[in-house]
Amino acid sequence: MSKFFTTEISLPENEFEHLRFITVKSKALQRRADITVYIPPLSQTIDALDVVILLHGVYGSHWVWAMKAGVHKTADRLIQQGKMRPMVLVMPSDGLHGDGSGYLTHKTEDFEKWIVEDVIAVVREQIAEVKISSDFFITGLSMGGYGALRLGAKYPDIFRSFSGLSSITEFSQMKIFLEDGEYDKLSSLVSEQENVLDCILANKANLPDFYFDCGSEDILVKFNRKLHQGLKENNVRHTYKENSGAHQWDYWRTCIEDSLLFFNGFKSNG
Repeated sequence: MSKFFTTEISLPENEFEHLRFITVKSKALQRRADITVYIPPLSQTIDALDVVILLHGVYGSHWVWAMKAGVHKTADRLIQQGKMRPMVLVMPSDGLHGDGSGYLTHKTEDFEKWIVEDVIAVVREQIAEVKISSDFFITGLSMGGYGALRLGAKYPDIFRSFSGLSSITEFSQMKIFLEDGEYDKLSSLVSEQENVLDCILANKANLPDFYFDCGSEDILVKFNRKLHQGLKENNVRHTYKENSGAHQWDYWRTCIEDSLLFFNGFKSNG
């Protein structure tokens, strides 16, 4: 029996570039929400595929990782080159609150539960290649990096590992990107204004190695360096990398490859 009252999924004959589209009524959000899914073509039968969830940044939605970064094409190339095992890419909207929900629990809607419960449940229901034995990884850019680093740290029983690109590292940094008045509105709605370092330290004993990177010209690089330093001071195992680039799609389109290859280094249990 489905967990959801309604689920719509695209028909195979209308799909393109191995992309599938899902709209589901989420109990956590109390409304419908969208997910784009990339399912790699397989040359042989594999019992279960591992899954990478990719979270978008402010202003974006479920389609941006595919249609602006071409992440499905990057995954296709890496798989064909033998650098990455076939994995399903799951790209949900954040719930579409204001300029961005922060993937946080709000007083009336739970954008965190949408990702860690509903998205995973509907993918397991609707995508045959995703099984109970599939491992889940999570990554994201900017606000999505903030979500991925927090949720990866808070739910090590769900996510095998996690990463972030050009990540917001503290809630207050959301103000850099939000329209006038939106930050105060968001601040009044969230249950807790979390920061990444606190989430990681709270679960330090249970975490795998994780990865994050940032462009050396990025507006958020000083915050990522501060996070890296805080993790080193607390002896938290992690990998941090700086690349040339700014807070823009040219950076994320290229550097998402590093996160995919990092996840590929974790042996599949599927």
